[in-house]
Amino acid sequence: MTRFTRAELESFRDAEVPDLLPGQDDPPLLLLFVGINPGLWTAATSTHFAHPGNRFYPALLRAGILTEPVDPAAGMSEVDRDRLRSAGIGITNVVRRATAKASELDPEELRAGGAELAALVRRTRPTVVAIAGITAYRTAFGHPQAVMGRQPEVGGGPFEGTDLWVVPNPSGLNAHETVDTLAAAYAEPARAAGVL
Repeated sequence: MTRFTRAELESFRDAEVPDLLPGQDDPPLLLLFVGINPGLWTAATSTHFAHPGNRFYPALLRAGILTEPVDPAAGMSEVDRDRLRSAGIGITNVVRRATAKASELDPEELRAGGAELAALVRRTRPTVVAIAGITAYRTAFGHPQAVMGRQPEVGGGPFEGTDLWVVPNPSGLNAHETVDTLAAAYAEPARAAGVL
């Protein structure tokens, strides 16, 4: 397994990780997963949700969204990326800059990231957006009472008709979630998007 020293990881603080989005010759974007912001491991490998303790890819596999396992800790291969793009799946973040913890982001930064995300959604027109993190969603979009699941602003709000879901964050720090509960939560927007 790839390992980084603390100093190596720190050198990626504030780095940006490119979005994983379909290219011109790929099928249309059906499902856009949105993390809060890249962690340092993600920035070091240029792979979203890459920390070894993150359950994102195991949950996608368990849900049937992925058919092949992905070991992102060393960085996704182009084959892995192509599999996601060809399935109509993309990945981005609310805030682009890498930090050691999402708690390092302030509310203003989350709100600005929310506006950037809304612009990305208008450009890419996914069928479904799934934001992984209820607290970040509440802050970024000014919905302090929002709950997990499908959001009621379909047809309006910042995403102009795109089906919007909020799902649990797959970070290992989110200890009350398991791969099974995450898989169940991620399968719902995937079904709504036509990925499952």
